[in-house]
Amino acid sequence: MAKEFTFRGMSEADLKKLDVREFAKMLSSRRRRTALRNFDKVENFVQSCKKKISENKKIKTQNRDMIITPQLVGMKIQIYNGKEYNPVDILWEMIGHRLGEFSLTRKKVEHSAPGIGATRSSASLSVK
Repeated sequence: MAKEFTFRGMSEADLKKLDVREFAKMLSSRRRRTALRNFDKVENFVQSCKKKISENKKIKTQNRDMIITPQLVGMKIQIYNGKEYNPVDILWEMIGHRLGEFSLTRKKVEHSAPGIGATRSSASLSVK
């Protein structure tokens, strides 16, 4: 049987009922201060997401520092990484984190074969 998700001892249904200010009190200090200072922006973002879902529109945002609240769980949000929008499904385990943590801005470096002059042996070869 699957274990029910809890966040700081509260179940999913209880978390959905919380206001942004009440939820912020459950976060760590830095995230709590951010959420409390910008609670109106967080509430506006949640309301705009709900409105776009009701209109069957995609949710796109460049706001990577937005705190994920329980009201956002289950939504599919496209987060900008500096080049493109990455689709992210918001899960219960993401609560309290920031949106930008799930849309990486850097790719893994993939090196190919060395170029001409990269090693001592290839420096003596003639280049045409």
